[in-house]
Amino acid sequence: MKVYEKVRAYINSKGFNPIVVACKAGIPHGVFQAMMSGKRAIHADELRSICYALRVSPETFVEFKSV
Repeated sequence: MKVYEKVRAYINSKGFNPIVVACKAGIPHGVFQAMMSGKRAIHADELRSICYALRVSPETFVEFKSV
């Protein structure tokens, strides 16, 4: 599952309004919508903002591998 799919599934499973999540993350709704549909990549700083808005750790959506 791709990161945007995990984020979208989490938002849907919790019953959150994507517009509210975008607003709390400081991301314009159109940009957020493009990210959640896979049409635009989610940058690291944006993922951090989304996670802050959702009150979860980035590890919820991304697996970090040690080198």
